[in-house]
Amino acid sequence: MSENQKPVQVKLVLLGEAAVGKSSVVLRFVQNDFQEYKEPTIGAAFLTQKCRLEDKVIKFEIWDTAGQERFRSLAPMYYRNALSAVVVYDITSSSSFDKAKSWVKELQRQASPNVIIALVGNKLDLVEKSEENEDYLDDVASFDQNAVSEPSQTHSRAISRDEAQAYAEESNLLFFETSAKTSEGVVEVFTEIAKKIPHEQILNSTKSRAQDQSQQNNVSLNSTENQPKQVGDNCAC
Repeated sequence: MSENQKPVQVKLVLLGEAAVGKSSVVLRFVQNDFQEYKEPTIGAAFLTQKCRLEDKVIKFEIWDTAGQERFRSLAPMYYRNALSAVVVYDITSSSSFDKAKSWVKELQRQASPNVIIALVGNKLDLVEKSEENEDYLDDVASFDQNAVSEPSQTHSRAISRDEAQAYAEESNLLFFETSAKTSEGVVEVFTEIAKKIPHEQILNSTKSRAQDQSQQNNVSLNSTENQPKQVGDNCAC
């Protein structure tokens, strides 16, 4: 395996309000799976997954944090030293978008200076399903003016793509819309983050640390070998 193909470990943290689908996004990326009813995350969950690009391999060490307010104080422990962060909101919930903005501000203020932040609007499938339903009802109405449709649960888009993208550009964030349920856009999130990771810089830093440690070990060994041998006080001579 060439040096560039050695996996580089990158810590990534997921943040966002409860029930926006953070765990579902990660599960889709790591296991290509989706669970309709998923238990809320307690504290944080840890997962790993490799992302292979043409010239490098990134091994994401993912901390999926709980969204409940009672766990918020634990967040700094997980985003500390993270090279990347994914902040998730629900595109049908304006309050979750406001919460996402507060997470972005906190990361920019307290996380690593060069942290790569991706803003992700999840649950795209709910909006697309709603739009398809509306188109169908319009077609039925135009065909039969007397047709009465049964009420159905619809999910209106609360945050437009243009609004979220404008905020992301203004805040220097990557931006995506995803559906963990259909997998739309999920892999792209992590692929684009992987492309932004300073691969060579991390490799050089790792090499430098290894060399420093090796030199320290040699100095310690030489120092021990050069020390004069001590004669015990109770020598039997």
